[in-house]
Amino acid sequence: MHVSPGTPRPSVIQLAIKEKSALYAAYIPLFTEGGMFIPTNRDYQLGDSVYVLISLPDEPQRYPIAGKVAWVTPAKASHNRAQGVGIRFPKDDNARALKLKIEELLGGQMASDRQTQTI
Repeated sequence: MHVSPGTPRPSVIQLAIKEKSALYAAYIPLFTEGGMFIPTNRDYQLGDSVYVLISLPDEPQRYPIAGKVAWVTPAKASHNRAQGVGIRFPKDDNARALKLKIEELLGGQMASDRQTQTI
């Protein structure tokens, strides 16, 4: 990736998800390529690039994802929602592998109507 002078580098966030319930709450199946809610108090704008290293429950592998901010949940959001950003996964092999792994881990929970941190 070429970064020209004056272009801010994408921030790097490490997201370690330890339990399937936390994965269910953070995963965004509405995005075609998948996505993830990331709790953060940093200020992001829609479209910002974010590089995320995601660890899943019981998985030694970390998945590097170069995502884009697709929505922002501000501090003190309604319904006690956690402050953070929704990241849309890119159309690449890393994101495709992560999406498949998440959906395999969640299995039947994907159809659940339990509340999540996402839309």
